[in-house]
Amino acid sequence: MPEEIIEQSFKKPGPKQYTLWVDLEYCIGCHACTMACKSENNTPVGVDYNRVIEVEEGEFKDSKKSPDVRVYFVPMPCMHCGQPACMAACPVGAITKRKEDGIVLINKDKCIGCRYCAWACPYGAPQFSAEAKVMEKCTLCVHRVEKGLKPACVDTCVAKTRFFGELNALTDYINRQKAAKRASVGAGGTQPSVLYTK
Repeated sequence: MPEEIIEQSFKKPGPKQYTLWVDLEYCIGCHACTMACKSENNTPVGVDYNRVIEVEEGEFKDSKKSPDVRVYFVPMPCMHCGQPACMAACPVGAITKRKEDGIVLINKDKCIGCRYCAWACPYGAPQFSAEAKVMEKCTLCVHRVEKGLKPACVDTCVAKTRFFGELNALTDYINRQKAAKRASVGAGGTQPSVLYTK
């Protein structure tokens, strides 16, 4: 596993783009990441910073043969994009991308709850909190990251299918191991940083 490469990437000087890598081959759809995220971030009912989507593919071609179908699970946190559509759509500048690590955050004190960011995001990351009347989304557990810890979803993953690190280091590692497939459905030029392999 890439733990040594990941640890070294944090020590390199200069700006970074922190990200998640999810190996879909091993995700079992248990939702432990979703529950850890809710617990860690104390999100209200109806707001999930990390959703897990079930994807079915294949088809029943011939009734005389076994069907060629399969199911896999895709965790969907905020993609912490290189060009965040949510940030561009925010009319009050409440969404920022940190220069030092690329984490995209919503300033809840500035947010007016207009939902423009939710409409702009191709991944559905920003969600409206009816309780707080503002938008919320995954922060990569920035409060943990600043203490040298991993995001709660990574620490909790029972299948050990999630990794947290610097984008370039993870991409290099994945390219050496297997073909990296970036999240791309509806990306619209946002340059998502979350990596998926299958």
